[in-house]
This record gives sequence, structure tokens and C-alpha cells, in this order.
Amino acid sequence: MTPAEALARLRAAEARDGRIAVEQRRALLARLADSLLTHAEAIAAALDTDYGGRSRLETLLADVLCAVDAARYARRHLRSWAKPRRVAVPYPFWPTTAHEEPVPKGIIAIMAPWNYPVQLALVPVVDAIAAGNRVAVKPSEGTPRCAALIAQVLQEALGPDIAATVQGGPDVAADFAAQPWDHLVFTGGATTGRKVAEAAARNLVPVTLELGGKCPAVVLPGANLAQAARDILVGKVINAGQTCVAPDTVLLLGHSPEAFLAACRASGIGLPETALANDAQAARLDRLAEGARLERLAPDGAGRHRALALAFPEPGHALLQEEVFGPILPVLALPDLPAAIAWITARPSPLAVYLFGAVIAETALVAGAVRCGAIVQDRAVEYAAFPALGFGGAGHSGYGRYKGFAGFVAFSTIRARVVHGKWSLSRIFDLPRKNFAPRLIERLVRKR
Repeated sequence: MTPAEALARLRAAEARDGRIAVEQRRALLARLADSLLTHAEAIAAALDTDYGGRSRLETLLADVLCAVDAARYARRHLRSWAKPRRVAVPYPFWPTTAHEEPVPKGIIAIMAPWNYPVQLALVPVVDAIAAGNRVAVKPSEGTPRCAALIAQVLQEALGPDIAATVQGGPDVAADFAAQPWDHLVFTGGATTGRKVAEAAARNLVPVTLELGGKCPAVVLPGANLAQAARDILVGKVINAGQTCVAPDTVLLLGHSPEAFLAACRASGIGLPETALANDAQAARLDRLAEGARLERLAPDGAGRHRALALAFPEPGHALLQEEVFGPILPVLALPDLPAAIAWITARPSPLAVYLFGAVIAETALVAGAVRCGAIVQDRAVEYAAFPALGFGGAGHSGYGRYKGFAGFVAFSTIRARVVHGKWSLSRIFDLPRKNFAPRLIERLVRKR
């Protein structure tokens, strides 16, 4: 199926069947969760093969259960989200009533990446279905076995009149981005994100971009270094660091790099359970790390299983400029929190900033100075799995938010509904006006 054929089929279903009722949406969400659980082991096996080694547990937690939890949360809250909301009307217009009602945008298109191919395809599907839309999904060609299972899940749970799956490589992806959808969601790198946004703009299609960036982990003087090191590595080791919200660079304030390295070695965390996704990813990381001192926390495993490595690059090194997106963790010592803030703000806005050992005043200082999608204290990455917490970036890390109520709103048009009474004070200004109307207007605009 081509992108244009997918859009045409869903448009025809929309014209024939009309809007999806709230109770039907709840049933669809329940079926989606059930289908994901039915195929959970098959998804884990497919991703293990696609990657050449991916942790079954990580797939079940970060891909399958994240999407299942999102579907169950949306189903539980959907009735209240979908209710019209009454808004205030200025007294000169009384007895007029006004409401805002969420209505579906129409056809939501979703372009998913290879690093969390199920979660990042199907959590936006959950939000789109909750809002009453139909969906077209373009899974990543980088995980072809998983992409086939995503298509099977969507077919079984939602059916061809609600969901379509488009498979293919970069040319198909470019065609997909260029279609006149009603909303387009893209998760991936900033370079491709710009191309997607440009293609969508030609059709005035609104876009949600979830990109990435250098998410810093700031270890403040008050931190317990052993605990901070462990919590940072727990976030970094998931999916071998191939996570957009993974800690990207550690900024040490009042702690030495040698002490942090010792704390990391003492944590016992060294070899990720998941391999690098492909040879191109491995080659990119090798190029990125050239010339930097690396301290591996364990021996490498078989194939593309790379151990976590702390990097101690010189100023200006590529590791301190580009998003790492892998099991390498640059470490940089800075004199104080203002220096850390200056380092962060000198770079494109990250998805998240992680603070370890921060007191209230330090957190407030960061919050007031740094532009980012999230500020998280004393753990990393896990916040992205909260089904009720809107997720998104800022600036170069993306724009727009989804998940939970934020996703419901993102994929709804908030339509105004107004019912006028038979008479109101405002009508004294209707043409033809009485003589006193201009004098009343003069009084209303006079400074008091």
C-alpha cells in the first residue's frame, strides 16, 4: 500500500462511517492493548533478530507495556476528556452560552523510528484513537520483522477502516511525509525532522516532532556520588543508550572525574543487554569517539554488544557537540552550577535535563534558565514511561506534546460552540444604532 492509497482508504472510511463514537474508541483501545499482549513474545523475538541481540525484558517493558499502559490509561479517562467544557461569556452577551468541544482532526500519520519501534509507533496511535481519529503508521524499515508485527497488531485490533500501515524505505518515508494528512507525528533525528516538517508545511499539515539532543546529567555537590552514578548508568544502559532521553553528557560539579569513574565501576553496570541496532550505528559511534580517552566499564560482548564506556574528551570534541545515542557517556568537570547552565544553554535545547543532588534553590535556578522538555531529579529516562505525563521537547529537541491528556488535545480540534439568546445588552450596538450608542462606546473606552 502506498501512502496515497492509505490516505485515500482512510478518507473513504471517514466519509462513509463518520466520526468514531467515544464508546467505540474505548473498545478499540482495549483491543489494541489485548493484541499487544497477545503478540508480546513475538515482538520481543522479532526485535531480538532485527537488532542482532535485544533484551527481551527491555522490549517487554519499554515497547510493549508502555503502549499497553498508555491504551489502558486513555481508555479509563476518555469519557471525561471528551466532554465539552463550558466557558465564561462576558455579561453584555448574556444569556448566551459557550462551550469548547474536542473533535477529531481526521487522519493522523505517524512515522516511527527503530530504537523503540512499538512504543513510538503505537503510543501516538493510542492518543489519536482516543481523540477519535483514524491512523496511518509508517514503521521503521530498520526493524522489518517488528514492522510486520506492528501491521498485524493494527489490523487485528483496529481493522482496515481505522488504521493503515505503510511499509518501505526512505523513498516511501519521503512520500509519506508529503501527503495531506490532518496531523503528522515524526520521531527521529533533527536532520530528517527538518525534511519532514518542510514536506508537511507544503500541505499546511500540523506536525509533532520528537527529536533528541544532548540530555545532560548534572551531578551537584550535594549528590551522593555512588547513587548518582548508578542512577545515571541505569538510564544509559537501557537499549544500549539508543534512547532519545538517555543521559548524554555528565556534568560534574564538586566531584572529580576519577571519583565518578570509580563510582561507575563500583555500580556493577557495564554491559548492556541490548546490542547496537546495526553496523552503521556502530561505525558512527566509532567515528564520534575518535581521539577521546575511553574507559570501558566491562568487556565488550559478542557481535554488536558494546560495553558502556565513559569518555573524557578534550574541549571542542565531537562527543561534546553531537548527540551520542549509544553506550558512550562523556564526562566533563565544571566549576559550578552557573557554568553548567552556560554549557547547556550554549547548545540546542535538550529533551530532558537530569539533576542529581539538587536543592530547591538549585532546581529553581536551572528551571529559570534552561529551555528543555523536562527537568527530572534523581533518576533518568523513566519519566518517559508515565502514561499521564505529556511528553515532548523544546526548540531543537522538537515541538508538540503527546501522551495522556496532552496527546488527546494534540490530536483534537478544540471547536467553539455558541448559542445566543434572543436578546442581550451587546445588541444595542447593532446597526442602525441609536443616538446614545456612540456616547456609550466613548465612556467604555475612556481610561478610568
